[in-house]
Amino acid sequence: MAWSEIATFVFVATLLVMSPGPNGFLIAKTVPTSGRRAGFANIAGFVTAFFLHGLLAVLGISILLVNSAMAFSIVKFIGAAYLCWIGFKALYSAIMGAPTVIAAAPARRRRTLLRAYAEGFITNALNPKVSMFYLAAFPQFITIGEASAASSFLLVFLHTMVAAIWFSAMVLLFSKLTSISQSGRFQRWLKGVTGVVFIGFGLKLATVRPNI
Repeated sequence: MAWSEIATFVFVATLLVMSPGPNGFLIAKTVPTSGRRAGFANIAGFVTAFFLHGLLAVLGISILLVNSAMAFSIVKFIGAAYLCWIGFKALYSAIMGAPTVIAAAPARRRRTLLRAYAEGFITNALNPKVSMFYLAAFPQFITIGEASAASSFLLVFLHTMVAAIWFSAMVLLFSKLTSISQSGRFQRWLKGVTGVVFIGFGLKLATVRPNI
């Protein structure tokens, strides 16, 4: 795989990562309410899910998801239901005006990190569009042969690094706004917007059709 192909893939992956999506809105929701460490836990979940999708794509299981209407529909609707559940939960909290609880006890902090990691992982693991991106990208940037698996994992690694850098910058940015974002009015507004956005992404995911 030539350097020009690697550079082209990084450029395409960067545009994909920077485009508005569930990951960015999850970071925007997590950091103001749970802290910077929880935001980085979200990112760890993203990275884990990307490698999972990359492994599935390399092994060819993702092709089954795209070509099998039943398998694709199951994963698609589970992912859509999860996104909508997050959205409705955020909307309910915003409407009811649930008070913000400040994390102080170590036990709660550990639970928050675990839940933040799980949210980041599930948001991407149940999104078949990630596998579809890899399936669309791999044939364009690698040559089928003995090194195709290694080249595929290199592309997955580059994608995860781009995502980690971009979302880490988002985490640091939102952490600087903590003094503003801790106000109850801001958090209700943020949860309301987050709820609408996640429901929108869930409904959009439910209408996705395999095009590979």
